[in-house]
Amino acid sequence: MRRIFLFSIILALIPVFSFGKNNQPFEVFPLNHASMVIKYNGLTLYIDPANQYEKLTPFSVPDLILITHTHGDHYNKALIDSLKNDQTVVVGNKKAIDDLGYGKALKNGEKTEIKGIKIEAIASYNLPPENTRFHPKGEGNGYVLTLSDERVYISGDTEDTPEMRNLKNIDHAFICMNMPYTMTPEKAASAVLEFKPKKVYPYHYRQRDGFGDIEKFKELVSVDPAIEVIFLDWYD
Repeated sequence: MRRIFLFSIILALIPVFSFGKNNQPFEVFPLNHASMVIKYNGLTLYIDPANQYEKLTPFSVPDLILITHTHGDHYNKALIDSLKNDQTVVVGNKKAIDDLGYGKALKNGEKTEIKGIKIEAIASYNLPPENTRFHPKGEGNGYVLTLSDERVYISGDTEDTPEMRNLKNIDHAFICMNMPYTMTPEKAASAVLEFKPKKVYPYHYRQRDGFGDIEKFKELVSVDPAIEVIFLDWYD
């Protein structure tokens, strides 16, 4: 059992390295499904911490916790309560912040700056006529973070909405694709080909019948050689 635990810690410490335009590096550590840690400029950011406590133990206390919405694969109140300290800033959608009883709520389209990081809330929702019960418009957020002058988009749970398709100047995009909750690889690829991030990382692709077809997604996006599709280890 101890060997498995140590192995999971080692995996959690393998980052994806990226470098900003001002030569300030940031690191992305995929945890599981929708959760990740970003380290940037001496700060530690937790994105949608849910049920991966053992994978978070190697990291320092978060300076910023970012929550897209309150579904159980993105949000765990007890875990967030245990992770934060008095210096931690929590930013999330209104429903999450109301449930926590602390933090800063952002509505779709609102912007803020926390500890030098610019944050923009992007609407994340299902498109009618189907599936709107999963993620109704106006409730959840995706986010665009500005790190070292690079723009990082984290989709949260969404379909290929106009808000996603209208994104500009995205350097890194984390794109969900699992049915029936978010969108198909075809829809995800169509949106990516429209807003043209430089690098795109499929995430949140576990679904009821296994996993979304990220290879199909990569094949479809590859018609634009300017977009690099990168696979990370989200699932043990």
